[in-house]
Amino acid sequence: MIIFIALLCVLGIASGQLLFKLSARGFQKAGSYYDLHSLFILFCAFVLYGITTLGWVWVLQKADLGRIYPLMALAFIIVPILCYFLFGESFSKQYFVGVFFIFIGVIMAVGSKN
Repeated sequence: MIIFIALLCVLGIASGQLLFKLSARGFQKAGSYYDLHSLFILFCAFVLYGITTLGWVWVLQKADLGRIYPLMALAFIIVPILCYFLFGESFSKQYFVGVFFIFIGVIMAVGSKN
């Protein structure tokens, strides 16, 4: 259950980053920081970050930070992949090699025993 909630926190952080990018694009397109639609998206990102932070605090009550924190590195995988599909951002082959090593590192770190 703790790992599941921690993974939800990672997804929340990744989603928040996507919302930040979406609001930044909206501000840029509008040419102003007073664009109501972009401000709403930014507000949603802040709310999501707040809820995710509360969830993360709960996780830290149940697990050691050093053991659970490597899961946050999954956001380095999730965000760029979603940026590729949602925003059309591109990445090199070298990037995907790095993502592979991050993924292996997360598995090794979280699965390690004291």
